[in-house]
Amino acid sequence: MTINNAVSAMAGIFIIVSLLLGADNLFAEPNWLWLTFFVGFNLLQSAFTGFCPAVKIFKAAGLKN
Repeated sequence: MTINNAVSAMAGIFIIVSLLLGADNLFAEPNWLWLTFFVGFNLLQSAFTGFCPAVKIFKAAGLKN
């Protein structure tokens, strides 16, 4: 798995989990939606700046570009 694929997978997992935790029919805690906002904001800023903390983590874990 490449770093780009890993970042996309991690972002997708975080978004799905935070939406499930913030949904009305499960735990009904709307503060989990802030995690969704953070992930989306981080994806947006990394598109403009090229900096993504997850890339550093995956590089340290040994994934390749």
